[in-house]
Amino acid sequence: MKKIGIICKSGRSEPVEILKEFLPWLRNRGYEVFLDEETARLLNMDGYLRSQIPSLSEVIIVLGGDGTMLGVARLVGNKGVPILGVNLGGLGFITEVNRDEIFDAVEKVLAGRCSIEERIMLTASVHRNGERIADFVVLNDVVINKGALARIIDLETYINNSYVATFKADGLIISTPTGSTAYSLSAGGPILYPTLNSIVLTPICPHTLTNRPIVLPDDFSVEIFLRSESEDVFLTLDGQVGFSLRKNDSIEVRKSDFVTKLLMPCERDYFQVLRTKLKWGER
Repeated sequence: MKKIGIICKSGRSEPVEILKEFLPWLRNRGYEVFLDEETARLLNMDGYLRSQIPSLSEVIIVLGGDGTMLGVARLVGNKGVPILGVNLGGLGFITEVNRDEIFDAVEKVLAGRCSIEERIMLTASVHRNGERIADFVVLNDVVINKGALARIIDLETYINNSYVATFKADGLIISTPTGSTAYSLSAGGPILYPTLNSIVLTPICPHTLTNRPIVLPDDFSVEIFLRSESEDVFLTLDGQVGFSLRKNDSIEVRKSDFVTKLLMPCERDYFQVLRTKLKWGER
């Protein structure tokens, strides 16, 4: 891996300070670096469009939080470029390298001494009046949720074409194992080990308290019909992209044909991550 793409969280000074030392360190070791143009401009350098970087790089290093990582995962799409996340954000479930570990971790990763984890992604297609009007790919989750002033919505749900239930709820989350520690966890969903081949359906504040999350094999398809009159219902992708829904729209969610490849720090222990991030065992 000699071609390194670097994409940074926008509007933050911290990545720029790190790069003043990190870029010479990489170049002195013979790496060719492709830096996103917004960050490059702050360093008075030439940069590249974010959309260009996956095609130019053999590995991408992300300086930011989980939100930045999710955006890069969607950007990489089917190109299969592995991603290493350096956490400059909050929890950092998928940006697992801390700032003070960056040089040691990157050296080991680029030398091929650490593992690559493949994480499943989901595709979501929106159908309206018999036509497919939108397609999305996500790493974390697909969420159907109502706006702040909307009433409880009716979500008629099918799994592999079999009717499951019409959920009366604030919404429904369809999550990957990677996304199980995000919105789904906050809504009462289970934590799945991130390399499992499964997806989770988690109702958001269901009116019927016996509506509980369900874990499914990842080769199952989920189809949801919005049966409410409300005009304030949205499809949200990875918490970053929104799409307005109408009554009788259908949303089909299934496993994507490609995966996100995450470079893991050599000493990484997922259960230590859970203890640290979720403060397990603390009083």
